[in-house]
Amino acid sequence: MEPKNVWNKYNHKETKAAMDFAEDYKSFLSAAKTEREAVDEIVNLIEKEGYVELERAIEKGKKLKAGDKVYAVQMNKAVCMFRIGKKPMAEGLNILGAHIDSPRMDVKQNPLLERSNIAYLDTHYYGGIKKYQWVAIPLALHGVIAKKDGSIVELRLGEDEDDPVFFVSDLLIHLAGKQLEKKGAEVVEGELLDLIVGNKPIVVEPEKDGSKKKGKAKEKPEEEKDVKEAVKKGILDILKRDYGMEEEDFISAELEIVPAGKARDAGFDRSMVLGYGHDDKVCAYPSVIAMLKAGVPERTHCCLLVDKEEIGSVGATGMRSHFFENALAEIMNLKGEYSELNVRRCLAGSMMLSSDVSAAYDPNYWPMFEKNSSCYMGCGLVFNKFTGSRGKTGSNDANAEYIAHLRKIMDDAGVAYQTAELGRVDAGGGGTIAYILALYGMNVIDSGVPVLNMHAPWEAISKADLYESLKGYVAFLEHAGEKADRLSK
Repeated sequence: MEPKNVWNKYNHKETKAAMDFAEDYKSFLSAAKTEREAVDEIVNLIEKEGYVELERAIEKGKKLKAGDKVYAVQMNKAVCMFRIGKKPMAEGLNILGAHIDSPRMDVKQNPLLERSNIAYLDTHYYGGIKKYQWVAIPLALHGVIAKKDGSIVELRLGEDEDDPVFFVSDLLIHLAGKQLEKKGAEVVEGELLDLIVGNKPIVVEPEKDGSKKKGKAKEKPEEEKDVKEAVKKGILDILKRDYGMEEEDFISAELEIVPAGKARDAGFDRSMVLGYGHDDKVCAYPSVIAMLKAGVPERTHCCLLVDKEEIGSVGATGMRSHFFENALAEIMNLKGEYSELNVRRCLAGSMMLSSDVSAAYDPNYWPMFEKNSSCYMGCGLVFNKFTGSRGKTGSNDANAEYIAHLRKIMDDAGVAYQTAELGRVDAGGGGTIAYILALYGMNVIDSGVPVLNMHAPWEAISKADLYESLKGYVAFLEHAGEKADRLSK
């Protein structure tokens, strides 16, 4: 059962389709570096395709019927889409689930400081990262500043050609002898991931009456060169001028630090995409597009994209919240099918692909992988029967009947797929949102795209795997649940 390179089976038309889809995906990946940006991009896309916000549908008392399209958003960080099917919802949904948050650094609530004429923003890293990978590279600042008057200021700095970028300093090799003796986890400590944001002191001019004012000047008077924390004050002056922001506004800001730059083709053959946030937008984006491509369904289709997976799926926007369950209850109510029992039956009767990335086999680090249980770049969509770490701890473990059902769906649709585990048994491990949905009693399996450099600032995927994931997700939406009554017995 050795995986085969998908490119070998493509004709010219299929190769072009894969390449074209990758161009759309690259645009999305470059525009949606944060969970808020991902939700914005997705909502803009699906509203053009006729999706109506759930709140508006409730306000209008809309009665949902087969073919209707509805979506719900939670705090601008999570979104779920529903395409209403012909069958009663109590029979279950076909669900594509993924997450839209990625490892990064977050700005703290009291972050701005000055040390030795350099201004910094203090940070707290988010998710599992190798901290040494985040130094000495260009970084961008994305997020929102919520002000006391209720206004929201959006910030996205470091992506345009004329934008400044930011960075975290690293120790020069000439003085790094002691540093290089440390373990990888300690080479750069979390408290050293301070973002450098400026070096120029604020200009202070004397007024005619002898008082001082801020502003531009050709040359600072000698007596004004020693203003306390002048560089920090200079940054605050810029923030006030450009964003109407006071230092206290950091308290209610959500600012994320991400690698600067667009997703790019990789390789002489342009067969790969190098970019930030493949984990897990490389599964989220084809899930959304699959919803748009699938026809009027028998079983209601759902695409569920959540936040906070990288830190345990916690909080009001994570999978552990009741956001999805509440939205489902509202949908069933608009369809005239709501009862607590029907909601429970719907959840238990659903089938789901927990669409999350897999660790692609890396020949450079072969000792960490078991070849027969690894996935490979360019060999198609991946199914992980289980995830977790070491003795399957923290894992959903899909049942054999469900996997057989999925095999038939994929084979009938001509989807290239492979199976995998996350590295050698005792090497480590990881998890997804699958086990949380499995708590409802539904059939769930992890399914996604192989990724090299997972959780690094720049990750890599194959365009062929991306395209096969789209084909696989469409096939799943259209055919999961057909003649599969035995799966719930």
